[in-house]
Amino acid sequence: MEEINALFSMNLKRLRAARRMSLDEVSRLSGVSKSMLGQIERGEVNPTISTVWKIACGLNVPYSELLSRPQVEREALNIAEMRPVLEDEGRYRNYLLFPQEAGRRFEVLYIEIDAGGALKAAAHPRGTQEFITVFSGALRVRVDGAELLATEGGALRFAADRPHRYESVGAGTCRLSMVIHYPA
Repeated sequence: MEEINALFSMNLKRLRAARRMSLDEVSRLSGVSKSMLGQIERGEVNPTISTVWKIACGLNVPYSELLSRPQVEREALNIAEMRPVLEDEGRYRNYLLFPQEAGRRFEVLYIEIDAGGALKAAAHPRGTQEFITVFSGALRVRVDGAELLATEGGALRFAADRPHRYESVGAGTCRLSMVIHYPA
């Protein structure tokens, strides 16, 4: 099973070294404590999705850059062999399938949200859009005071450069695919 903590640790260290930044600087930019950042770099904690987003926003990088595997020409993935990033006490599971890479301005995620599970997401970089396809269950997205609802076979698109919230509103687990498109 892939160790998401090890990838996150490696990528955070790489980004900090490339930018010659201290843990204090990353803490100031992200709002994540220096001690938490140290634990993440040592692979001692499993950070939440919210923590990963805060660090990504603070460093001004896509979320996927912190969780991505080294770039390859081809790959086959099996979700059962991947370790998700968890939120909402494990009721929200995020599997980063294909991260944003050089020359590609989008990333692909597979997400499972148990009944009643939710995630409040911070605004992504200006011009970012999300494209969601629901495979099972029901998903409600709240953004800019509006509610978008999609059930099995439905799809949503919205500007994700403002805070938004995902909620599983059906009786069962909501399973979906999400494509996040970043501006040039």
